[in-house]
Amino acid sequence: MRPEAVEGDRVVFDAEETRHLARVLRLVPGDSVQVVDGRGTEFTVRLESIEGRAAAGTILARSSSVSESPLAITLAQGIPKGDKMEWIVRTVTELGVARIVPLLTERSIVRLEPGRWRDRARRWQRVAKEAAKQSGRAVIPAVEAPRSIQEFAEDAGTADLRLCLWEGERRGLREILDATRGSVASALLVVGPEGGLAPREVETLQARGFTSASLGPRILRTETAGPVGVALLQARYGDLGAPRR
Repeated sequence: MRPEAVEGDRVVFDAEETRHLARVLRLVPGDSVQVVDGRGTEFTVRLESIEGRAAAGTILARSSSVSESPLAITLAQGIPKGDKMEWIVRTVTELGVARIVPLLTERSIVRLEPGRWRDRARRWQRVAKEAAKQSGRAVIPAVEAPRSIQEFAEDAGTADLRLCLWEGERRGLREILDATRGSVASALLVVGPEGGLAPREVETLQARGFTSASLGPRILRTETAGPVGVALLQARYGDLGAPRR
């Protein structure tokens, strides 16, 4: 649900959420439901009314969600063709990323006007919201507007790990992680589109403190590489494979 849906101890659900409560979950007034606000808080709500396109309820309890990873990952993904980006957004949201940055790279096939890219970003944000809801996350990762890889490199922000996946690199990601010292609470991961990152793009990233790494002897498709990289980071520093809390 939207954070603004909460007013004191009362929650008002929008039309889409009401339809899900009534038609999918088949709840009725008096039933209780667990909901999250997209910012890390989980609520137990007793439904008071479900009428038409609106439902409302009373908050019985609230708590911080335990479904978020201790590792904050930003995936900067070269935009692939077709609907592959939606699949990537959905999958890495399930894997617990904190932020997704679509990248316009030298080898990107899709070319659109700026306004159409904003429409795509809004669509990808809706996909992230749906995936967060399905996977039981309390935080919806932000999907930013597409930007060039140069712009991203110059304004990527700080992180304990700054990595780019590149098939031209001999060192594997596991080797690089094994050599990493100190605690790791945040990571930036850059993945190219079909065809991967161009060598000069890798050089641009390396000049900004990124370390290039391969995922092994086999070349993975772009829609595979990002989720695999995220999964390896979550298994090493996050909560993938941890017992349920």
